[in-house]
Amino acid sequence: MSPPVERRSLVLRGVLDLCLLALLQDQPVYGYELTERLADRGLPVAAGSTYPLLARLEKAGLVVTDQRPSPTGPPRKYYSLSGAGRAALDAGRAEWLDVAGAVSGLLSPALASPAVPQEVSRA
Repeated sequence: MSPPVERRSLVLRGVLDLCLLALLQDQPVYGYELTERLADRGLPVAAGSTYPLLARLEKAGLVVTDQRPSPTGPPRKYYSLSGAGRAALDAGRAEWLDVAGAVSGLLSPALASPAVPQEVSRA
């Protein structure tokens, strides 16, 4: 099995788009701040990984951008949800809750079982 950090990265890769959409649901946010907010919520992601995801979301029409002055340097690119982004967030949230519930149901009894090796239960 993959090392824990690599395994976590693979799991995150599938949900980061949804997490970014969720962070944008209330107000526009610039890229680096999104990276910080992910880390604050226990999802550390390299800043260089956030921007390609945002570009993909923008290309898909799920986010829109605008430039705003920065108090400390060049203008910042702010991201906000489009109507399609809100719909994608709602659909993705429902899908995630279904999947997370199913996975939790499968893993919870297995992790509590004494027959599970220690290295698996800490993953």
